[in-house]
Amino acid sequence: MTNSAPQTWYLYMIRCNDGSLYTGITLDLIRRFCEHQEQGPKCAKYLRGKQPMELVYNAKFDCKQDALRAEIRIKKLSKLQKELLVRT
Repeated sequence: MTNSAPQTWYLYMIRCNDGSLYTGITLDLIRRFCEHQEQGPKCAKYLRGKQPMELVYNAKFDCKQDALRAEIRIKKLSKLQKELLVRT
């Protein structure tokens, strides 16, 4: 029995200052990107010290499970495949 309204999940990719791409999911895209940029306790460890960062890709999903599946698929892609995805 769930009484919560449907939530939009976001899959996002951030380009770091070293050219690498970080992929994650969140319910609040702007808040999460700000947490990464602030380098505070909620920043992903991978992103620490990799500023400036740029949000280069995002996609919406109707449920967490779909966002997680997409995140797993993207993390398995090669760097070239990720770059092609970011360009679309």
